[in-house]
Amino acid sequence: MTRKSSTQPQSFEAAMAELERIVADMESGQLALQQSLAAYQRGAELLQFCQQALADAQQQVQVLENGMLKPFTSADGANES
Repeated sequence: MTRKSSTQPQSFEAAMAELERIVADMESGQLALQQSLAAYQRGAELLQFCQQALADAQQQVQVLENGMLKPFTSADGANES
């Protein structure tokens, strides 16, 4: 039995697409026990990757909201519309 090497997904979207394929394969009921175990392990790795990517994005949004995304005030102190 050859085992597919665990590689880091290129993006959040790629990880989600692979995870969806794994879920569909597992739900089909056509995988052997060892294939199911390997698919479950890969799915867990992808889930962890996605959770970390979402946490990183949330942190970036918080940084932007706390720093750069404030109402613009012109030199005379009036808010721009």
